[in-house]
Amino acid sequence: MDITRNSERKALPVPPEWFTGDVLQVPIVTAPAPARIRALSVSFQPGARTAWHTHPLGQTLYVISGRGLVQLEGQPIETILPGDTVWIAPEERHWHGAAPDMPMTHIAMQEADETGSNVTWMEHVTDAQYAG
Repeated sequence: MDITRNSERKALPVPPEWFTGDVLQVPIVTAPAPARIRALSVSFQPGARTAWHTHPLGQTLYVISGRGLVQLEGQPIETILPGDTVWIAPEERHWHGAAPDMPMTHIAMQEADETGSNVTWMEHVTDAQYAG
């Protein structure tokens, strides 16, 4: 068993090539092998969002606060609210982030594949794409 106290958690800087806007990530767990789970609390300020990306084994988002947006490529943008859970299937190209006028925090959970990869990052979501 390993307990991480809240006071020990440190926010991680987010690489600007993977996010647009003001985003804060706080690790929850990166489990050692043979477990594959990684979970983070991700807080987006209004208008902030991820770049397009995929996950080899899928991703679950659980909204904690605020109002967010999520979109699968080729599908309409969906609004997500506290208590909503979003399952994104393996290799589905998508993005997620805060609404234009409200911050949003979610827990992001994904598993690593046999190579250790849990995400493939792509290009930024343009302002026009974000606006829908």
